[in-house]
Amino acid sequence: MKFNQRLNEYIEELQCSAKELAEASRLSATVVSRYRTGERVPAADSEQLQKLVSGIVNVAQSKGKNELEKEIVFQELADTLKENDWNYDIFLKHFNAIILVLNINIAEMARGINYDASYISRIRSGQRHPANMENFIENISQFIVKRYNKTTDLEIVAPLLNVSVADIEAEPRYLAALLEWFYSEESSQKKDDISEFLKQVDEFDLDEYIKAIHFDEMKVPPALPVQLPTSKNYYGLEAMKTGTLDFLKATVMAKSMEDVYVLDDTPIADKAKDSDFPKKWMFGIAMVLKKGLHIHMVHNLNRPFEEMMLGLEAWIPLYMTGQVSPYYLKGVHNQVFGHFLYTSGVAALSGESIADYHDHGKYYLTKNRTELSYYRQRSKDIISQANPLMEIYRKAEEDTFQAFLNRDALEDGSRHELLSALPIYTISDDLLVRMLQRNGIDNEEQQQIIQKVNELKRITEEILKKNPIRTEIPEPTKKEFQEHPMRLSLSGIFYEQEIVYTYEEYLEHLEQTKTFAEIQKNYSLQRMKVEAFRNIQITIHEGKWAMVSKNKCPAIHFVIRHPKLCNALENMVTPMIEP
Repeated sequence: MKFNQRLNEYIEELQCSAKELAEASRLSATVVSRYRTGERVPAADSEQLQKLVSGIVNVAQSKGKNELEKEIVFQELADTLKENDWNYDIFLKHFNAIILVLNINIAEMARGINYDASYISRIRSGQRHPANMENFIENISQFIVKRYNKTTDLEIVAPLLNVSVADIEAEPRYLAALLEWFYSEESSQKKDDISEFLKQVDEFDLDEYIKAIHFDEMKVPPALPVQLPTSKNYYGLEAMKTGTLDFLKATVMAKSMEDVYVLDDTPIADKAKDSDFPKKWMFGIAMVLKKGLHIHMVHNLNRPFEEMMLGLEAWIPLYMTGQVSPYYLKGVHNQVFGHFLYTSGVAALSGESIADYHDHGKYYLTKNRTELSYYRQRSKDIISQANPLMEIYRKAEEDTFQAFLNRDALEDGSRHELLSALPIYTISDDLLVRMLQRNGIDNEEQQQIIQKVNELKRITEEILKKNPIRTEIPEPTKKEFQEHPMRLSLSGIFYEQEIVYTYEEYLEHLEQTKTFAEIQKNYSLQRMKVEAFRNIQITIHEGKWAMVSKNKCPAIHFVIRHPKLCNALENMVTPMIEP
């Protein structure tokens, strides 16, 4: 039985009004009304539930029905909440998962099922429960079946539902599979694409990557006229790959040092199926960077979430170089036409295709000056309409990064941190000095580090004056620590030399962190059951931005502002230990 059903039974048994129960419970009439409709439910361990139980018992006693015992009423209502919470948590995971993988526009969905978009957003965040769960699931399933039924959509949805594409080609079977999945008691086994992306960032080492592709050994050939015709057409997916490599060859071997512009919203998965092409493409891009050219990349984030993350993963090494500026275009774009535009100072490659028919596309490579001027201007016009996908801060941008932190400290909003090490702003100067000395850091460098760490402490305390910070930290056992010693987190000051804790130093800093949490009323500390990452930290300013910070190789900060990526990071779940 649901919570609102049992509550309404009590109200009928007592023959009281909702207003009377609200007064006896010392809850607002609006809250009780929402409990009755099922729009909201209290948490099983909340003060609101305790008040409601007391109110029911008080009303019963005022009507001479003394047989109602407080413990029994509480247990009956709490049992329904446990059942509802568990089911709702599974539904919520499924709901958010399918929105992400299909890149469903919330406003469009809201119109399609006749709901308010803000209300759906509150459902997604867990702030609201649909009043009629069955109708809500039926409506969103019908919407998905009608709107997302192309072959590419089915290929994305099928693994999520644990069925084959053939199983859901017919609309009735598609709808039945969706409904069964939403009501299933098992969470989806599909991989968490945002976690996979973060894992790539966590494990990536730019120095190792440069060695692996022999970047330092690459020799940019002298500027020579490439033996390509002034213009050439390419038809089909395989020819498009050839055209892309021809464009990169022409760009690398020309004298021009003008920036390169890249826009591609054709399907990525089609190209990724070819294990050879990505390697050749990456080599070509590496040569462009080796030559010293800057790349402006416009990402298409109106793709299915899995495909979007696949594209971003491919660009991780390039972001690390500092020679790539990533952008995205706001709004929802058409789902019918695919576009392709690469331009450099010497060549342009333009193309188009229809969704689901990538292999029928046409691509046109030109070096004609008049045409090149047209395509170059078109690329610049697109950039003028685009927004930065992320702000990338390396050592060279340290002052700019510091200015960003100082500005943001004055902005209201809750912060959430997922750390791979203890927060540097909780360490004492004494412990920091001892660790630096033990690691052989000279006095001058010690003073620079201490000064910068103290600045981070000041910024954190400025935030905590008005706003909460929730920090999740790993708390390894002694055995786990010995297997993977923890390092001092100094990415915030772009210091890459490893300062490794002894276990005793780690315990001392842990106690200092716990003391900091006790002193700072706006600061809360949670411990993770497992270490999420080893080399990155995630900081979220809720509703504004999410930052992925890498400790070394290189020390770098990605400040992401795109709502979809921020939402994915905010909703990423790690196993927790209650404090």
